[in-house]
Amino acid sequence: MSHNVTIMRTTTMTTGGNTIFYNTNYLGTLPGLLKLAQLLLGAACVGVVGYYLEPGYVRYNGQKPELFYLLVSVTFLIGTFCILLSCLMSLSTASIMSKTLYEVIYHGVAFILYLSAGLTLMIEVNHQKSSYRRDFEPYLAAAVMGLVMAGLYLLSTVLANRSYRGF
Repeated sequence: MSHNVTIMRTTTMTTGGNTIFYNTNYLGTLPGLLKLAQLLLGAACVGVVGYYLEPGYVRYNGQKPELFYLLVSVTFLIGTFCILLSCLMSLSTASIMSKTLYEVIYHGVAFILYLSAGLTLMIEVNHQKSSYRRDFEPYLAAAVMGLVMAGLYLLSTVLANRSYRGF
């Protein structure tokens, strides 16, 4: 007769009478690595567009695609940070949250919005090449990073759906 055994590693810190548990094993799982990659690449997306965004600069479209992209990037950067932090700080959060519909919906919405923001920015940058001048390559790179983020969130959606359904 065979059975499954799950081994969880935790790190315990005691400071001034308070005990804090860290779920160090979570970053060794595929969902944990995906969230870490989403966090790092999301920070790069915010950094690139935030650096090259010129407030007060009036162009044909008034930088609406860049602002939409920045809004989506910042929103999901904060959300993914909160989810990753809660999974690292709580022993039960990672196992409980993956069995709920929340992660499926969160990652699905992130996929749709990153896909639309990345495509919108890419189309705008390619359509208005002359307006971007020296900022063409950074914005094109940000658009490509947005499409990569959409792919990461799609993979997270599939994994979350499998976990939710019990596969």
